[in-house]
Amino acid sequence: MMNKPSIIDLQKKVKCRYMLVSIVAKRARQLVGQDELLNNQKAVSYAVNELNNDELEITYPEEQ
Repeated sequence: MMNKPSIIDLQKKVKCRYMLVSIVAKRARQLVGQDELLNNQKAVSYAVNELNNDELEITYPEEQ
């Protein structure tokens, strides 16, 4: 079974795999409990889709 979007596609949007995991996990924690927004989707899946659709603003530590 192929996951959409692929990890390779998502890695193109961030600097490294560890940043990818951190961004998705942080956003998923923010989404927990917002059932009306999630619409029967898991928080991690929703966060991955947001990242894939360029709906998340990514700020790197050296840019702060």
